[in-house]
Amino acid sequence: MASNSLFQIGRVLTGRRSTYTILKELHRAATADQSAVYLAIDSFDEKCIVKSVHGHWRLQNEAKILNHYQSKTRHLRPLLDEILPEDPADPPSIVLRHLDSELLTESNNKRLTRPEIKQVARGVLEALRVLHKDGMVHTDVKLDNIFVNYGEDGKRFSEIQLGDCGGVVHKDSHFAREGHLIGGSTSRSPEALFQLHWGTPTDVWSFGNAILSLIHGSNYHQFDPRNEGIMPDHEAYDYTVVKRMYDSFGPFPPKMKEIIASEDVNVILKFLNDQGPPMKPFERWTTRQIPAADNAFIRRVLKLDPRDRPSVEEILEDEWFTEESEDTRKP
Repeated sequence: MASNSLFQIGRVLTGRRSTYTILKELHRAATADQSAVYLAIDSFDEKCIVKSVHGHWRLQNEAKILNHYQSKTRHLRPLLDEILPEDPADPPSIVLRHLDSELLTESNNKRLTRPEIKQVARGVLEALRVLHKDGMVHTDVKLDNIFVNYGEDGKRFSEIQLGDCGGVVHKDSHFAREGHLIGGSTSRSPEALFQLHWGTPTDVWSFGNAILSLIHGSNYHQFDPRNEGIMPDHEAYDYTVVKRMYDSFGPFPPKMKEIIASEDVNVILKFLNDQGPPMKPFERWTTRQIPAADNAFIRRVLKLDPRDRPSVEEILEDEWFTEESEDTRKP
């Protein structure tokens, strides 16, 4: 077996607690670390997920993080087992719980109701609460990393779990202090996009962005320029993401200069802020596009300056979770 090979369908892997038969490859990253995600069954014919990565610290980090935190909350997708390599060429692998779906797919298939969005929001926040309490940053909160199990008796979801904890690091780690790029361009916070020192508020931005996408539905994402024909490999892609942030919630507060050390970033911000007033679509959207209570909630969360964002604890206490105004969005 080649050193960069991954598992074939039908391969049986041995873990500490069970054996696992690979049924289907779900995802393979076109990167040098040769990572893949598989659907598998254990020795009791229960579905599970096998995640394999060659030569990257994220896999071992995910196992470490989950071993420490999954007993503290039911809202992190748990680690079930670790694979014992039978061949030196086999990639390191872990076994994770299988859930029915993830929220990017669910939202694209059928827009979530307001109670469903609030259920998702609370679940994600409860997962982040245990991480943030210790200064740990998830770094990749987005819809396709939020997993669900289907409910019964008219309830769409019975469980909400935040997954993909491989990038969880401390807010004072060198990754955070040096502003390493994290997550995807359209879910990154402004400070992460500018590669400034980021911390737990970056998760709060990504959380708010995910909830905004659920409110919109229809596969619309506020900061994604692909609907303008600007693709991720285009030189203007990241700038357009920042421009959309500016138009939505700008201008960038002058006090952000206190946390910005990069001359290039200062030039970009000055250019944006000198363009004139931002478009402020949230102030123009009707309640048939975004209900008033949802609009106000998002605007309380998505602040351009990370120091202005509420903490996870504060968001969980927000009046939005208890208000029951009508869902005014048009179908």
